[in-house]
Amino acid sequence: MKKPSTFVGLDVHSTSIALAVWPPGADKPESREIPNDPTVIRRTFTRLQGDGPLRACYEAGPCGFALYRQLTTMGIPCDVIAPALIPQRPGDRVKTDRRDATKLVRLYRAGELTCIRVPTADEEAVRDLVRAREDIRKDLMAARHRLSKFLLRHGRLYSQGTKWTKRHWAWVRTQTFDHAAARVACDHYRLQVHHLEERLAALEQELAQLAASPAYRPAVERLTCLRGISQLSAISLLAELQDFRRFEHPRQLMAFVGLVPSERSSGLKERRGHITKTGNSHARRLLIEAAWSYRHPPALGPRVRRLLPGQPAEIVALVKKAQTRLHRRYLRLVGRGKRAPVAVTAVARELCGFLWALMAQAA
Repeated sequence: MKKPSTFVGLDVHSTSIALAVWPPGADKPESREIPNDPTVIRRTFTRLQGDGPLRACYEAGPCGFALYRQLTTMGIPCDVIAPALIPQRPGDRVKTDRRDATKLVRLYRAGELTCIRVPTADEEAVRDLVRAREDIRKDLMAARHRLSKFLLRHGRLYSQGTKWTKRHWAWVRTQTFDHAAARVACDHYRLQVHHLEERLAALEQELAQLAASPAYRPAVERLTCLRGISQLSAISLLAELQDFRRFEHPRQLMAFVGLVPSERSSGLKERRGHITKTGNSHARRLLIEAAWSYRHPPALGPRVRRLLPGQPAEIVALVKKAQTRLHRRYLRLVGRGKRAPVAVTAVARELCGFLWALMAQAA
């Protein structure tokens, strides 16, 4: 007869881990603290394994998945819990590491927690690269704003076309200042923008090579057949959403990226509000950006015309259906008086369904 498992809840921090251990037959868990050190973790769980099988869990957080991978390597089943979905008691106003670990093991033992899918080491590395590029993009935008606002404060306003083109940079280089301190400040802002542009180009080159690799190329080509999704957007979506097979229905994908409306209905009253904005914000931003392209009438661009002949007939039909349906959806919503951002958000939610269908065909 199989021996019952001991449940372990862990509250993980950078330097310490609070453990709550609930053995079979015990009335309540026992709590303790250990250093967050791989050697100590291995020794502690090896000792616990001597009393029978273990099942462990901890919240997803800034410490990542190193603990999960160490425990699974030791043969200990470990689940990583979605923090936002942990039940909360309204009257509980006391919070400590040991109490958090005890709450985790109590809910975990009762089956009341929601687990996340832990990415593989390769998937996590690609996702880190995608998010590094996203961080550089934000830093570049901030650096450009600093430079343009510095020039504006000195009365230098560029009005000859689009900013950050070769023509604009030629104009920036012609700007001179009487004071040495102002010249140094301008050079600092300008060099910072150039440095970030170089880093962004280098990261995008790395992602382009990754998208062309055998592991990602078929999925990237399939996704880029959809309007508004470039090669960079496709590899980013794949890195963020990972295995599409975990979504049994497109509505699950829509909820995962936070594009479903919030709801507070009771009895005969139905109240729906703004989108939930829960889940993966990176994928949600990419989908909303892609959805803006469906304002325009259906048309196959050069990239799509090049890629479609290599796709199965059902994929070609799905891509054309997406263009027609999503454009019609946008026009219908705008015609009913919806603001353009609201209509685009609704289109992005429906785009999730086509995204899921494309990847389901691949599976």
